[in-house]
Amino acid sequence: MKLNTRRTLLIGLAFFSICAFWQMYDTIIPLILRDTFHIGDSVSGAIMAADNVLALVLLPLFGKLSDRTSTRLGKRMPYILCGTACAVALTLALSGADVPGRFGLFIVLLGLLLIAMGTYRSPAVALMPDVTPKPLRSKANAIINLMGALGGIYALAAVRLLVGQHADGRTDYTPVFIAVAALMALSVALLVWRVRENALRGENADPDEAQDASVGKLPPDQMRSLALILCSVALWYMGYNAVTTAYSKYFTRMWGDLSGAASCLMIATGAAVVSYVPVGILSSRIGRKKMILIGVAVLAACFAVTGLIQSFSAILYALFVIIGFAWAAINVNSYPMVVEISRSGDVGKYTGYYYTFSMAAQILTPILSGWLLEHVGYHTLFPYAAITVALAFATMLFVRHGDNKPDAAKSLLEHYDVED
Repeated sequence: MKLNTRRTLLIGLAFFSICAFWQMYDTIIPLILRDTFHIGDSVSGAIMAADNVLALVLLPLFGKLSDRTSTRLGKRMPYILCGTACAVALTLALSGADVPGRFGLFIVLLGLLLIAMGTYRSPAVALMPDVTPKPLRSKANAIINLMGALGGIYALAAVRLLVGQHADGRTDYTPVFIAVAALMALSVALLVWRVRENALRGENADPDEAQDASVGKLPPDQMRSLALILCSVALWYMGYNAVTTAYSKYFTRMWGDLSGAASCLMIATGAAVVSYVPVGILSSRIGRKKMILIGVAVLAACFAVTGLIQSFSAILYALFVIIGFAWAAINVNSYPMVVEISRSGDVGKYTGYYYTFSMAAQILTPILSGWLLEHVGYHTLFPYAAITVALAFATMLFVRHGDNKPDAAKSLLEHYDVED
């Protein structure tokens, strides 16, 4: 069984555009709140957290709704198409509200934009398992994650190259908004043009699963595995997100080298990007659960060792390379394990479950780790991350479902196929 790489790349276009948007959002919106509207850090932080709070409701809701949808375009495509169209229009409108005195309009447009983005993220992510055979989903997810990283790079490049200046001296982000909106529109237009969702779903339908489609609840052992996987997702996101959220403050407080902080996170991100596809291939050979356990163990160990380092040194670069690989090993396989347990008619709902737990962790962990930083000390950051990730190792050990290992191919090249 071979993965159609060209088709997977096309399916990943929606996630590619979504990641470009969120990178732009995380980079630019805090600056607009501070510089245009003079909003303080506390209120700005609450506004920036709104997307995660909305996601807790919107992602499972629209994932489940898309499961029940049946149109000529498919189950997921209507949400992807309509959601993107609304998001593009609102993104362009939001750039026009970046004017002093229009804070109310800016917040209304921003809220509508976050809702629009929330309507199609789960359907967009669920499209991959819908049209990809189960044994190939880790490799496909590796490509999807790689495309997401490239979308983030596109947005960062746009910020670097296109930011201008208004006549009154204010920073002009309009060209960046336009560049990202154009990418979103073009990506989804190409997706809808080239991918026939209904035909692909029929082609990859599992006949054995179809017989069980009427079963409403999972058997107890599968439900137990699902709960353990979701708990693991929450725990390793709590550890990883605690570090990425506070790393610049930690570095400057403990080691006094902000440039080193930026370099370490870039190295970890780069290592993860480089690792995605090799990790996907390796996972197909040794299994998803084993690959996740390796990643979790390595990540916990790296966080524990980093917490012992007293002064900035080159060894941190090596540690963050390993951290990037470990995060790729986890990230490539966790979502496929969740949807592996689902029925074909429930992929959107289970996608929503996955994002509910990951988003909840990213809301909770800045509060918990932030309290420890403020009231106990900055030395708690990496032990906190190591402990939460180690707990994820413990919960993953008891998972008995969600793994799927195909027969090993004769060569690495045989894992990928570009024929239609």
